[in-house]
Amino acid sequence: MARQTKENTGLSPLEAERLRPCLDAFLASTDSQARIAFDPLEFPHRYENPRDIEVSALLAAALAYGRADLFRPKVDALLKRMGPSPAAFVRELDVAGARELLDGFVYRFNVGTDVAVLLLGMGRTLRELGSLEALFVRGLEARGSWHGALDAFTSALRDVPMEPLRKALGPERGLHHLLPSPLGAGAAKRLNLFLRWMVRGPDGVDLGIWKRVRPSALLIPLDTHIGRISKHLGLTRRNDLSWRTAEEVTASLRALDAEDPVRFDFALCHYGMSGVCPTKPVPENCARCKLLPACAVGRKTVKARGGTEGRARATR
Repeated sequence: MARQTKENTGLSPLEAERLRPCLDAFLASTDSQARIAFDPLEFPHRYENPRDIEVSALLAAALAYGRADLFRPKVDALLKRMGPSPAAFVRELDVAGARELLDGFVYRFNVGTDVAVLLLGMGRTLRELGSLEALFVRGLEARGSWHGALDAFTSALRDVPMEPLRKALGPERGLHHLLPSPLGAGAAKRLNLFLRWMVRGPDGVDLGIWKRVRPSALLIPLDTHIGRISKHLGLTRRNDLSWRTAEEVTASLRALDAEDPVRFDFALCHYGMSGVCPTKPVPENCARCKLLPACAVGRKTVKARGGTEGRARATR
């Protein structure tokens, strides 16, 4: 039998027991409701119908890259033009409607044709299967893995006639960035973020409208903030933002909570997004951080600050 290492097993039980109180205290101290206003999660929270929630959520998650103050107005404008029911809008959407909605749309890597593929794909899914959940579950049952299910999900959404769209809106530009297919070795952060919103909860943060997928199966939505903080806490030894790293971080979190491993994601990600835990540690912030007992970088930073202050006092 091959020897298992920390790389593929996550935290040991002893490590998990040491880390759990810190993370629980950190989570309890986070004002999640205040942070939702700075998160693309604000958009699906506007709706009550499950189909409106999942359509608005996937659109918001797909465009949630770059600066929030730049992508949020783009998502907001699209949803307002789609009317009170995004699900009803995409069910009825055709190429002419996509052109009316998206002519001239540009956000960084993406143009109107890219977003039209997503909206038309969602509309066809709702007409044929009734929900986006049904499409994901179909892929999960057919492929048998989380990566395979996501690959099948994006491939199915992209299965729309392209030539009429290109004629109406011009060529696609960043379609693979918006809906990667094949999925590849990347962490697929925005897709896993969408799945977290749909599967976890409802708990005031995530919406929990999908009932056929268990939270225990979720993969951490790995970005630069989660990657950096995870390494500080010993959740991973890897430096890249790959699918393998997301699996390793999630394996460590499962040692803390096997049924709901990604429940810490929102709080940890916003800790980095807010600037309280930046790339270059701030000694004053580290000293006040509830994660300090478990954070190797934070302890080192605070210790170095103490030594510097001690030497400064000695020379006065």
